[in-house]
Amino acid sequence: MSETPTSERLISLDAFRGLTMALMVLVNDAGGPVTYGALEHAEWHGWTLTDTVFPSFLWIVGVAMTLALSKRSAAGVARGQLMMQAVRRAAILFALGLLVYAFPHFDLSTQRLLGVLQRIAICYVVATAIWLTSSIRAQIIWIVGLLTSYWLIMFYAPVPGVGAGFLDVERNFAHYVDSIVLGVHNYRHTKTWDPEGLVSTLPAIATALLGVMAAHILRLKKTLAERTAWLFFTGNLLIAAGLICNVWLPINKKLWTSSFTLFMAGLDFVVFAICVWCVDYLGWKRIARPFVILGSNAIAIYMVSEILAETLHLLKWHEWIYANVFLAVASPINASLLYAVCYTLLMFAVAWVLYRKGWFLRV
Repeated sequence: MSETPTSERLISLDAFRGLTMALMVLVNDAGGPVTYGALEHAEWHGWTLTDTVFPSFLWIVGVAMTLALSKRSAAGVARGQLMMQAVRRAAILFALGLLVYAFPHFDLSTQRLLGVLQRIAICYVVATAIWLTSSIRAQIIWIVGLLTSYWLIMFYAPVPGVGAGFLDVERNFAHYVDSIVLGVHNYRHTKTWDPEGLVSTLPAIATALLGVMAAHILRLKKTLAERTAWLFFTGNLLIAAGLICNVWLPINKKLWTSSFTLFMAGLDFVVFAICVWCVDYLGWKRIARPFVILGSNAIAIYMVSEILAETLHLLKWHEWIYANVFLAVASPINASLLYAVCYTLLMFAVAWVLYRKGWFLRV
């Protein structure tokens, strides 16, 4: 595979990140308890539109990380320096994740230790280390090894008093490890396990590495149309692989199963290929601009959206706005959706202000 360092800036990557960000805000901020099924996570096995959000962020991290590191490495920056910078960035991301879950009560006795930004931080630093120290072939071996190892762990590692091979909520091995190691520092809604837990971080790293594979395709010495076709083709292969693996290991976001990893990465390849074709090849940059603006400040918007949502709940404003504004004009399920849409538009407005002022949260 012949690659070349390139100064080509793909607007589509920021657009895809912004599209993912908009979907994240939409599904995280429903107005009321009743929402459309696609805007909720699958209860256990299976998937919904909502389940595509987090793996897309991790996949994008792999793409962006590889493109950035390739340019810096080609410019002569030493591997050790690149690794230390990655460690620093990961530490900041992890700390920001802790802050999000600590707010507003800051109860350290039950502080959630893992979570969205924490998982991104871990996967980012591990994927960086693998990229810096291995070839493309070795990176593929890493992906296969991580997914196979997780598969074997979930099927053959025994849970004391239960046995091995159970994939239900209470008896799976990942749940057991989280309950023992994390204890009261698990996700507050589950108490005894974490959907971003310890063992399931293994296949999540593979998700980031699959993003690395997409970046390798982007760096091929081929025309943009050819690279887009390869992204689309690879995505469909991964979707098929995920569906085949689903027969033996169900697609499950909360367990981040190997089939889930393959299937979601496949969707990312396909959707991103469409973004590249529309935005960078056909030149639909004006249509994509709102998502580019949102995607260019993703961490800041994530922090603002999460902390503002918690503040609105704390002050009881969320409930008042939903009941007196949105329920007054729509049925409960549509009022919930309208609230989420308006909250998402508010985040677009925040992103636009930050963009106009040139304020970007970089880590």
